Amino acid sequence: MSKVSEAHVQDSPPLAAEARGPARSRWSWVMRGGPVIALAALVLYLAVGSPHFLTFGNLMNVLRQVSINAILAVGQTVVILSAGIDLSVGAILALSASIGAVAMAYWEWNVWLGMLAALVVGGLCGLVNGVVISKGRIPDFIATIGMMSVARGLALIVTDGLPVPSHLTALTLRAGLPEQLIWLGSGLVAGVPVPAIVAALAVALGWFLLRYTGLGRAVYAVGGNREAARVSGINVDRTKIAVYTFSGLMAGVAGLVLTGRLNSANALMAEGAELHSIAAVVIGGTNLFGGEGGVGGTIIGVLIMGVLNNGLNLMNVSAFWQRVIMGAIIVGVVVFDQWRRRRFGH
Repeated sequence: MSKVSEAHVQDSPPLAAEARGPARSRWSWVMRGGPVIALAALVLYLAVGSPHFLTFGNLMNVLRQVSINAILAVGQTVVILSAGIDLSVGAILALSASIGAVAMAYWEWNVWLGMLAALVVGGLCGLVNGVVISKGRIPDFIATIGMMSVARGLALIVTDGLPVPSHLTALTLRAGLPEQLIWLGSGLVAGVPVPAIVAALAVALGWFLLRYTGLGRAVYAVGGNREAARVSGINVDRTKIAVYTFSGLMAGVAGLVLTGRLNSANALMAEGAELHSIAAVVIGGTNLFGGEGGVGGTIIGVLIMGVLNNGLNLMNVSAFWQRVIMGAIIVGVVVFDQWRRRRFGH
């Protein structure tokens, strides 16, 4: 082959790639902005289709409804970014809420000690998950399923299978749950639901942790390439323990908010919450296999789910069909996300 021909063969691919680069980049940004575009389109459709959707009261109701899922999804995002998954968050929520409510209603602890107990229980459950996964070399899926069963069982034992406070004991109690806890779940600040404010603080905490701390950088590194992270000096086990502890802590926070909203706690509350949190993370664009994404996308996923549920209710769509629609959307989003990553390399 002549030198001219060799030069042509060597130079053509970079030139072609350069020519395709801008168009490819533009489409890549459009694809990555898919969740935001989907949310905007959904809001626009519902605003036209229902006169009640854009009312202040309904929008605040949407924020109140999505707050629990948002708090759980923040913790779930950090776990999934580390190439893990936490199927126990709903059960940890129930256990944390049950112990906190029992402590305040029956053991007569003051509200701050009761709330602290709920947070400690949530964090400890997450810590156990992390230790079992990292030190016991147990798959995340199996370990968190085990914790899901253990936490639900302990919650049933603590509450004796009854709501707290139960109707049977309410008449004998001098007081039910503290007003501060009820305000946390159903209060308002300048017309904005307190649960939404708590969720916003959780999102801000998750964003700060991932963006500005060494743990956040370690989470992305471990999720992107576990062995490369280990070789580069990152303590993978410590990182896994930290992310699961954080997820458990977020479940404890969500448990307190939900208890205040319901003015009660029980061992079976938040069943299925783990699946909703995972769905929000995936819909928001975080890679289910770790290393790519963030809480910004997750909150968009949470809002998509909340707005969709609210819109379907406004249009009187059967709850049965709502489950079908939501499941189909989750599967469709995952399929689209995998196609996008293969096509655009993101």
